[in-house]
Amino acid sequence: MTQMLPEPANVDAPAPADERNTVGVSQGRLVLRRFLANKIAVVSGVLFLLLAVFSVSAIGLGPIPGWWKYDFTTLNPQNNSGAPTLSVFPFVWGDHPFGQDRIGIDYFAMTMRGIQNSILVMLVISVVGTTVGTVIGALAGYYRGWVDAVLMRITDVFIVIPIIVIGAVVGRATGGLGVVPLAFFLAMISWTTIARLVRAEFLSLREREFVEAARVAGASDARIIFKHILPNAIGVVIVAATLLAASAILLETALSYLQLGVRAPDVSLGLIISDNQSAFSTRPWLFWWPAVFIVLLAVLVNFVGDGLRDAFDPRQKRFSLRRTKEQAGSSVTAPASTQARVHPETPSS
Repeated sequence: MTQMLPEPANVDAPAPADERNTVGVSQGRLVLRRFLANKIAVVSGVLFLLLAVFSVSAIGLGPIPGWWKYDFTTLNPQNNSGAPTLSVFPFVWGDHPFGQDRIGIDYFAMTMRGIQNSILVMLVISVVGTTVGTVIGALAGYYRGWVDAVLMRITDVFIVIPIIVIGAVVGRATGGLGVVPLAFFLAMISWTTIARLVRAEFLSLREREFVEAARVAGASDARIIFKHILPNAIGVVIVAATLLAASAILLETALSYLQLGVRAPDVSLGLIISDNQSAFSTRPWLFWWPAVFIVLLAVLVNFVGDGLRDAFDPRQKRFSLRRTKEQAGSSVTAPASTQARVHPETPSS
């Protein structure tokens, strides 16, 4: 009997659709695709950018003027007892849409200036704090031994002391120097969480085969750290930097509220609330406008951070009420069907 051999595979046949869609896709494209699938994170990022552009275009930045006719330092005659002229139905913008403070300064210009300072502090703390934390965590995780022990004990000292206490001391000493020096010194105490996360990631990655291959090829420690290991840990760094940005906004707001951060004649959202807290019952708009933008900035940055975390770590699954109900319904109906398959009814004799 002749044995039939299988027909050779058609090498010219096209690949399956799912395989064609996945072959050649880089890690960056996969991360971007997952992030864009998170609609809340995308909308939050767009709103944050629009808010930043709107605040800069309204009152300008440095020598560049904006389209708004008032600034955050000029005294103006009181209009309608300082009440806001903004109306939604019908929409009316008016001369002072957010109202005026007790001495006649336009509150819209002050709020836009506070948003600019909050975003500037957030960017400086994120960049500087992330850089310092990444370098310290990378050195500790790669070299281990006494290097790890010394760097982590320094990190523990900063972690033990509450950051608001250290920030109060730093803000007291540097608050009068301006927003950028204040943000820079606050960044020097905000790197501890990132350092620990990067250290843990480096402890895992340094044992991988590609690191051993780089050592055998004669690559230096600096090249292995920054060219081989760090690109594989960039997801942890980006997510931690985004979450640090949200906490930086709240830290600067708290210090300015305590008169330990940004100081007059400059403006901060926390400083605006602190200066007008006594007028909460008579002029509530002096409190609500900066409070709304503080919460809005922090929430938007947190949503972006959550989206980046889900994008870089696909094992993180977002909660879905519909999926939970479907799983609960299937778990209720599954035992009966399973029992019917396992114990079929016997025909009656």
